Amino acid sequence: MFSLNDDRAARGLLGLSFSFHRMASSSSSAPAASYDVPWVEKYRPSKVADIVGNEEAVSRLQVIARDGNMPHLILSGPPGIGKTTSILALAHELLGPNYKEAVLELNASDDRGIDVVRNKIKMFAQMKVTLPLGRHKIVILDEADSMTSGAQQALRRTMEIYSNSTRFALACNTSSKIIEPIQSRCALVRFSRLSDQEILSRLMVVVQAEKVPYVPEGLEAIIFTADGDMRQALNNLQATFSGFRFVNQENVFKVTNAEAHLAY
Repeated sequence: MFSLNDDRAARGLLGLSFSFHRMASSSSSAPAASYDVPWVEKYRPSKVADIVGNEEAVSRLQVIARDGNMPHLILSGPPGIGKTTSILALAHELLGPNYKEAVLELNASDDRGIDVVRNKIKMFAQMKVTLPLGRHKIVILDEADSMTSGAQQALRRTMEIYSNSTRFALACNTSSKIIEPIQSRCALVRFSRLSDQEILSRLMVVVQAEKVPYVPEGLEAIIFTADGDMRQALNNLQATFSGFRFVNQENVFKVTNAEAHLAY
């Protein structure tokens, strides 16, 4: 048996009253695993209101979705806590059926050079798209703090020139790595790690929908290894189910190589 460290135990993870129905551990009772769609994508919320955790940040985005006037945004915080999911959901709510033609999504850690800003982003900003009054095209830059300084300077100029038609949303782990001229043009929305209970609530939705056999200790292990990262939690859940057809503590730790974190 593993034991959570004191501060996590204080939050009551081991003491949570898991009102779970223990499901049969036989692999023959489990359905075939779905390999085509990662569960992190399959169960990604499509509405801002459905985002788990970070109530203050979500509330601010809901106001933007309601009023329709989106400013340039910087969404800052650790990985896997809903930054990209939130801005995708916001874009869907703002643009509706125009989403596909009016949204450009780039992973800035892959597409982070100055040529990308000058070509892909500038061309998209120049493109004519018919949108309802008060709506704008949206450029979503994930891992924007990985952009080179030169690319950020070029992005700043593009933001200035095309702000009447295009709004920018930058997701990053550390907002201080974004140059000040961009920061000053954006509203900053901070996200933090999710609580154990928030991750548990989403895990329960997925295990019930996918008919995943589990024991409570297995979900405790998923939560422990995720450490506040919802994406990691869902990936570990799916990997454990796919590999072992049953989610218990031992199988989770085999998948996550977490034995080093155990305390015997």
